[in-house]
Amino acid sequence: MRSAGILMPIAALPSPWGIGTLGMSARSFLDFLVESGQTYWQLLPIGPTGYGDSPYQPFSSYAGNPYFIDFDDLAKMGLLLPEEYQNLDWSEDPACVDYGLLYQSRFQVLERAVARLWAREEKSVQSFCEKEKDWLDDYALFMSLKDHFNGKPWQDWPDDLRRRQTKALERTRNQLEHDIQFWKGVQFLFFEQWDRLKRLAVEKGVSIIGDLPIYVAEDSADVWAHPEQFQMDDDLHPIRVAGCPPDGFSADGQLWGNPLFHWERMRTDGYRWWMRRISFQFRFYDVLRIDHFRGFDAYYAISASAENAKDGTWEPGPGLAFFRAMEQAVGRRSIIAEDLGFLTPSVQQLLADTGYPGMKVLEFAFDSRDGGGRVYQPHNYPTNCVAYVGTHDNDTALGWLSTAAPEDVALAREYLHLDAAEGENWGMMRAIWSSTADCAIVQMQDLLGLGTEGRMNTPSTLGGNWKWRALPDFDSPALAKRLRRQMELYERLPQGRKGEQV
Repeated sequence: MRSAGILMPIAALPSPWGIGTLGMSARSFLDFLVESGQTYWQLLPIGPTGYGDSPYQPFSSYAGNPYFIDFDDLAKMGLLLPEEYQNLDWSEDPACVDYGLLYQSRFQVLERAVARLWAREEKSVQSFCEKEKDWLDDYALFMSLKDHFNGKPWQDWPDDLRRRQTKALERTRNQLEHDIQFWKGVQFLFFEQWDRLKRLAVEKGVSIIGDLPIYVAEDSADVWAHPEQFQMDDDLHPIRVAGCPPDGFSADGQLWGNPLFHWERMRTDGYRWWMRRISFQFRFYDVLRIDHFRGFDAYYAISASAENAKDGTWEPGPGLAFFRAMEQAVGRRSIIAEDLGFLTPSVQQLLADTGYPGMKVLEFAFDSRDGGGRVYQPHNYPTNCVAYVGTHDNDTALGWLSTAAPEDVALAREYLHLDAAEGENWGMMRAIWSSTADCAIVQMQDLLGLGTEGRMNTPSTLGGNWKWRALPDFDSPALAKRLRRQMELYERLPQGRKGEQV
């Protein structure tokens, strides 16, 4: 069934309180999706971000981002007074997230809300904590210890805590009981607000596409609680780390630094750690985009002491056996395989064997730096794929046209018959809507006609990423009407709002 959606991160929604939240602007955006004839809302990962603010380096695979908790909704619950957050400095620029200000002010406000929450709803919070204890106990203790040690990564904690010795953990749980209650209360509030938004999405017939990073951050509750699942030495430091080799965009490759999985050990228990992680994601999402799909066929391993990614080696991943185990554990679920990058025949075979739709990125069809070429041109798309103009790692449509090589841009304009009167961004979006791809997803920035100033992330760079925000009234009725007409023309309107799958 032909369908369409919009990639719009929670963080990028407008709000007066420094960052997008799960509150009114998210609910309004659901209305926009319905009015504009969209089936899907695609998000970036929603976990708690750490150093660098990347949603792909969260402190936990399970916890929600405290920044996304809506203060106005807490005030309606009686957990906050308006003056406790409305008079604080949340940034002078509504188009940009100031993560430094958020870190300084947001947790002080949440402290007040959580204190009242425990006083008024202790039974409900305790029930939540008991239900989620398999991950929540480790996460709350991990975050409490990070605060206790002034934000230091767990690798720099005292050895008995690094190694999770029983007596040290028991002592710390007693010592940091108040802090642990705070972090558990924060997650209660996040899950309450997320569940409310998800129920509303179901009522409106909008399916949510989530994003699962293949790797987890070294400084995370995941690695601290389960170091045996990763390639670590006896001193609990990574032996080799993740990244990708040099390409047209990066001469040194990309050194991500995430610890690599110990796939052989994982195989012996049926990949239980992974099955638990994936199953949990479907509490949040209807469809799951699995980042860096090719890493399941073969992964790029770089020495932990390396300064760049030039000298890594390719190692075999778990392959089809992993996905067969996943189907047995969680059933046949809706998955999108992020199969971008250099694809070997074995990666292509793995994608075919799973039956998952891969991704086609229009910008790659013309960009000589990437070398993607004709497979990304719309006339070559298979039906079983999800088409994009660009992803969060690419420039916007107009940004790409203004920065790519002149000969690449000329080819794109000729192939796509771009017209300035229509808007060249609309011409690029129309190319994927009119393609045979079962699903087409566009970035909100392209619908708004933004240039490079709207780019979400530039890989292999630090600073300036993950900050873009839409301005109030971005989701106007006029834009919804124009977008809906495109859905009508290219037969992408939802046919029955509930239960759609990619």
